[in-house]
Amino acid sequence: MEITGTTMLKPAYPTPHPLAGDRVPLTIFDRAAIDTYVPIVLAYPAPAPSNEALKEGLLKGVAPYPHMAGRLAVDHRGRRFIHLNNEGVLVIEAAATTAVLADVLAAGGMTTDVADFYPTVPEESVGEALLQIKLSRYRCGGLVIGVMVHHHIVDGHSASMFCSTWARAVREGNGFRAPSPALDRAATAAPRGMPKPAFDHRFIEFKGSQGSSSGGEDKSYEVLPMDKIKNLTVHFPAEFVAELKARVGARCSTFQCLLAHVWKKMTAARGLKPEEFTQVRVAVNCRGRARPAVPMDFFGNMVLWAFPRLQARDVLRLSYRGVVAAIRDAAARIDDEYIQSYVDFGGLADANREDLLATAAMGTMLCPDIEVDSWLGFSLHDLDFGTGPASAFLPPGLPVEGLMVFVPSRASKGSVDLFIAVAEDHVAAFQNVCHSLDLDPLPARM
Repeated sequence: MEITGTTMLKPAYPTPHPLAGDRVPLTIFDRAAIDTYVPIVLAYPAPAPSNEALKEGLLKGVAPYPHMAGRLAVDHRGRRFIHLNNEGVLVIEAAATTAVLADVLAAGGMTTDVADFYPTVPEESVGEALLQIKLSRYRCGGLVIGVMVHHHIVDGHSASMFCSTWARAVREGNGFRAPSPALDRAATAAPRGMPKPAFDHRFIEFKGSQGSSSGGEDKSYEVLPMDKIKNLTVHFPAEFVAELKARVGARCSTFQCLLAHVWKKMTAARGLKPEEFTQVRVAVNCRGRARPAVPMDFFGNMVLWAFPRLQARDVLRLSYRGVVAAIRDAAARIDDEYIQSYVDFGGLADANREDLLATAAMGTMLCPDIEVDSWLGFSLHDLDFGTGPASAFLPPGLPVEGLMVFVPSRASKGSVDLFIAVAEDHVAAFQNVCHSLDLDPLPARM
């Protein structure tokens, strides 16, 4: 792949943006997000939109989201903030003179060579473009769009908002009308006059003083050599998902039933001891759960995590309905009281000038736990730049054992692809059971 151009695009506002030049402190929600860039990689068969059309639409699409064109900076206390200086977004153009997109998609699998599909992740994010895009054009006319945005700027909901806006700007051209998203980050993280955190957030959302974290458990995860973490892609056809829902026997989402299924199969593949506890770190959108509710078009981070937790014997023994119930119950605990407690904790941490560290570094082995992210609400049809919707998500490399992502599959409507990082020693066992709908047989010791 040959680089053919590098451009820093800066939105041109007819009048200064109301937030122009602002220095926006990171909220307690921003600080819980891991300090890294999050990639989104999309494939478009020929005829794909031209690079010029994509760049012109990008200028329009990024204008409502000035944080995207800003930079992370550090104040006199050594604390990060977002400087809305309109330094621009980075666009890299590349061309493959011999490869065709169909071969790339047919190869399947996952890659940890991020330079192939999106810009190389900077070693230090301060001062770097927060939104970086790579347009890779293939000989056949197909296109791969690699988008990466820093996690301190957006959560998954906001990232999907931006991508949909960009696609619409390209598709509608001069008829595009920019949205007016909610941008007041401070409003989402205002502590009470007398802050009263009721939960131990230092050990739930952050690493505690011993470097531990996760759902209130004082534990430290092992570190696994990166070459021992294998990235797998598992396809679940629509018929498989429908059968899972039928087995739950009650109304449930595709995400809930698939998470229950994979939790069971990972527990079995890992051979956990019956009495060992295993939990799932599940992202929960807090916009509609806060009081007062935050608008769904709020652009930024507003995610916390639920931690459904069971003994291994119960993950295997319970029906699908029982495991789904455990997942739902944990998510229900992220309510307005919990969110306000978290915001109050953030207010006290700021007042005490406390450093807080997000969890899960590269090479972490989450076993016996897992962590899940979902892009199932991110419709490929929302990503139509005018020549048809994206034909595929291409999976990024997952550097944390036990981390998994659900995405809508290009294979057929209602089908789902799972990208999951599995320890080398557990790959064969997981592949052997991941499509089994039978409840796992209980080992004799149970």
